[in-house]
Amino acid sequence: MSQPALLVLEDGRSFAGTSYGATGETYGEAVFTTGMTGYQETLTDPSYHRQIVTQTAPHIGNTGINDEDDESERIWVAGYVVRDPARVPSNWRAKRSLDDQLKSQGIVGISGIDTRALTRHLRERGAMRAGISTEILDPSALLEKVLQQAPMVGADLADEVTTAETYVVPAVGERRFTVVALDLGIKSMTPKRMAERGIEVHVMPATASLDEVLAVNPDGIFMSNGPGDPETTEHPTTLLKELLQRGKPYFGICFGNQVFGRALGLGTFKLKYGHRGINQPVLDRATGKVEITAQNHGFAVDAPIEETVETPYGTAEVSHVSLNDNVVEGLRLTGRDGRVLAFSVQYHPEAAAGPHDSAYLFDRFVELMEGRA
Repeated sequence: MSQPALLVLEDGRSFAGTSYGATGETYGEAVFTTGMTGYQETLTDPSYHRQIVTQTAPHIGNTGINDEDDESERIWVAGYVVRDPARVPSNWRAKRSLDDQLKSQGIVGISGIDTRALTRHLRERGAMRAGISTEILDPSALLEKVLQQAPMVGADLADEVTTAETYVVPAVGERRFTVVALDLGIKSMTPKRMAERGIEVHVMPATASLDEVLAVNPDGIFMSNGPGDPETTEHPTTLLKELLQRGKPYFGICFGNQVFGRALGLGTFKLKYGHRGINQPVLDRATGKVEITAQNHGFAVDAPIEETVETPYGTAEVSHVSLNDNVVEGLRLTGRDGRVLAFSVQYHPEAAAGPHDSAYLFDRFVELMEGRA
């Protein structure tokens, strides 16, 4: 039986609804995602750690939960907001309902609210701290607790989501390359996409040392997506600088793009409400092609779009831009001979729930390690 529930934003806006998932209270940064499918992948994406996620699609839970599509071993969102949850899931792969899955993992959610109004509010005012409760139904009392929560700016969260120890995802078929993937909040589909291309992937904790990385004798380095403020992520940035100095081919996505930017001497900043969804248009400036991409980030790299930047490792430039707001969506590092040494993108080419326009980037990583990029 559903109970009354309350959502309160840090600016005092409140929404009354009914509980969805576990009962209790939870706090995090209120954000929204525009994907009309892929809610299971969203919930289990470590990049959503400490965030209360609003689904803009009105009907959620229609296909239930299966045992194949999780991107990690647990649900990471701090809270969940939907308008009209499915009463009965209907899909041949479903093992349980979304409501039951949220309850089993203690994820507090709210349903039956005007998610369009909430999304418009966050677009106008920006992502902000929020709380959901089935126990505190007085908006002023819940607001008081929301204001006690730490903001996302300055949050160092990679160590909270990374693997505890190194594990290996073997290459499918013949092993062609060995890659070290630094886990800043990696999604399971990412090493699978590399393994499909003959890459043996050694997934290491975010705290891995230079000696531990080099001991594998990797052909390339990868840094994953993840949560938090990139300005707080000192160790991965320092590690990447040392690896770039040694000429190791590099590929980064999402948080790995921001770490790459910082290693190149560029800054990062917090976006007003971020990019989250599976319908984000991005221009590849080298080819002129437009990709429809999956994204989940609240921070971005601050780099000059029309200019190159000289770094200790080569010449850096912006390779991809968002067609919605001109935010930097990719970086490329080239040597004096014009050969690509490293690259990164702000979006998700592994995109388990789609779209798959950007899957070629894993092939580009292979070409980079072959010396053909």
